Amino acid sequence: MSIFELMGQFDHEQVVFCHDKSVGLKAIIAIHNTTLGPALGGTRMRVYKSEEDALLDALRLSRGMTYKAAVAGLNLGGGKAVIMGNPDTDKSEALFRSFGRFIEGLAGRYITAEDSGTNVRDIEYIHMETKHVRGLSVSLGGSGDPSPVTATGVYCGIKACAKEKYGNDSLEGLTISVQGVGQVGKYLVDDILTEKPAKLYLTDVRKESVDNAAEKCRQAGVEFEILDPSTNDIYTKKGHIFAPCAFGQIINDETLKDFNYDIIAGAANNQLEIPEIHGKIVKEMNILYAPDYVINGGGLINVGNELLGYTRERSMEHTKNIYNSLLEIFQIAKKENITTDVASNRLAEKRMVQLSGIKRVYLK
Repeated sequence: MSIFELMGQFDHEQVVFCHDKSVGLKAIIAIHNTTLGPALGGTRMRVYKSEEDALLDALRLSRGMTYKAAVAGLNLGGGKAVIMGNPDTDKSEALFRSFGRFIEGLAGRYITAEDSGTNVRDIEYIHMETKHVRGLSVSLGGSGDPSPVTATGVYCGIKACAKEKYGNDSLEGLTISVQGVGQVGKYLVDDILTEKPAKLYLTDVRKESVDNAAEKCRQAGVEFEILDPSTNDIYTKKGHIFAPCAFGQIINDETLKDFNYDIIAGAANNQLEIPEIHGKIVKEMNILYAPDYVINGGGLINVGNELLGYTRERSMEHTKNIYNSLLEIFQIAKKENITTDVASNRLAEKRMVQLSGIKRVYLK
C-alpha cells in the first residue's frame, strides 16, 4: 500500500516524517484524530526491521491512543511518535532536541510523552525545544514517570477481569504470567504480590529486569518460574491470567494454538495481531480479553491530568475507574454478543460522535 492508502485504512489525519542526518534522527509522528482535542501519545524508540514496520507501528499505536483517550473520558486525541534507533546505544541530547523542534513545528496538534525505549530524561531534552511535552520530571513541574500509574490501571483491570470471570476480584491463589517485567511490568508485579497469588511466570528480554522481579517473589514468599522469552513457553503454561506487558501482536494464530489461560489482561499495546480475526477466536475459546487501550490507559490519564494542574491523587482515582469501565464493556459485549474489543470501540466512537461538533482546543 502507498502511505496515503495506509493513512486511509487507519483513518489518520496527518503523518510527519522527521529526518536530521547530522544527529542520526529518523522518526515518524502519526496524528490519528483530534476530534476531542490535541493528539497526545508517547515517543517510542526501538530498532525496526524496516521503515514500513516503523510506520505501521506509529499508525496502529496512534489510533489506539484516540480510542484510549475517548474511553478514559479525556479531552484529547490520539497520536504517537516512533524514533528508529537502538535506545541503548543511539540516544543523544542533540537527537532528542532535534526531534523536539519537529514537534514544535506542529504548533500543539501533537503532544508527546515518554514511551517504550524513552525515559523522563529524554523527554526533558525534547522539552528544551518545545512546550508540547508531558510526563516531565517533578522538578520541572510534571508528574514524572507514568509507569507506576499505568501499572495501577492494569492491576485494577486484572481484578475487574477476575470479577467478571470468577465472580470475585481477589487474585489470591491464582496463577499469573507476566510477559515483560520492565517499565510497567515491574510495578504490576509489586501490585500482584500484595494478594499472594499461587504462582507467577516471568519473562523479559533483559536479564536484570527478570532477576529483580524474581527477587521480589522470593521476598514475598510466592512461587515463580522464569521462562525463556525467545520461546513460546509462556503461552503454553496452564494458568488463570496472562498479562502481556511487552510488545504487541502477540495474540495470534501461533500463540493461540496451545493457549491455556482464562484471561488476557496486560499493559502491551495492540495485543491482537488482527483484531477482527483474533478477537473472535479469543471469544470462541471463552477467554476474557481486556481491550489493551482500556486497561493500559493509566499512563495517558496521568499525563493528561497534567493539563488540568497535576495531582497524583486525582490521577490515581481517575485511573482506578478502569475497573468500572471494563465491567461496563464486558456487559455490552455479552448483551450484544460481540467481542470485548468491538464493545470498547463502540463506547469510544459514541463519545467522539457526541462531541464531534465542539471546538477543537490546542495548547496556547
